[in-house]
Amino acid sequence: MLKRYDFPDCPVETALMLMGDRWKILIVRELLTGTRRFGALKKSLGGISQKVLTQHLRIMEENGLVHRQVFAEVPPRVEYSLTELGRSLKPIHDAMWKWGEKFKANLELSRRT
Repeated sequence: MLKRYDFPDCPVETALMLMGDRWKILIVRELLTGTRRFGALKKSLGGISQKVLTQHLRIMEENGLVHRQVFAEVPPRVEYSLTELGRSLKPIHDAMWKWGEKFKANLELSRRT
């Protein structure tokens, strides 16, 4: 986890440090629906490489946004879910969803005229 003094003074910049990547917000989108295994998460994101997904999940886990649970089974099973802090991103996700819908609707209207 990043130490407090590693964060910028600006809260917006801090949020961007934690979530300012395309894949991270899409990982949150998928995990908002519930716990996912790595393969299911990779499949639902489409276009993300295994390496990049692994890197982002590790970073998000280190920052307290994602919980990783390993089950002692053969073959090993690993599940990912949002922590309480990660779930607190839902209003931000929902606002981005609504904004995206409005943008697309306005774009469609402007193309018709």
